[in-house]
Amino acid sequence: MKTKIDEQIIGELFTTLTERKNSSIHKSYTSYLNKNPEILAKKIVEESSELIIDFIKKNKEGVIKESSDLLYHLLVIWTSIGIEPEEIWNELSSRKSISGLQEKKNRGKK
Repeated sequence: MKTKIDEQIIGELFTTLTERKNSSIHKSYTSYLNKNPEILAKKIVEESSELIIDFIKKNKEGVIKESSDLLYHLLVIWTSIGIEPEEIWNELSSRKSISGLQEKKNRGKK
């Protein structure tokens, strides 16, 4: 059975993570990460590295699992500093009419 990941699924996960943000660090890994930004940053590096390794190895199952881990940790970062998913969607939407090469070139001009 295929599941479509979309704004609703991310939104639901974001809501759950936001609720867990202020839980006991002994009961919630999300809370633990929110209260330990250095560990959260290291987890982003770790999950990114694992994703890259699986990508290079063309390990589809590994890429799926590591992508899920990375998305989870990205959402924890968003909750940690108060970014709503809509802010990310708006940024992505603003980029859809411009090529990636042009967008990168424009970054230095701001």
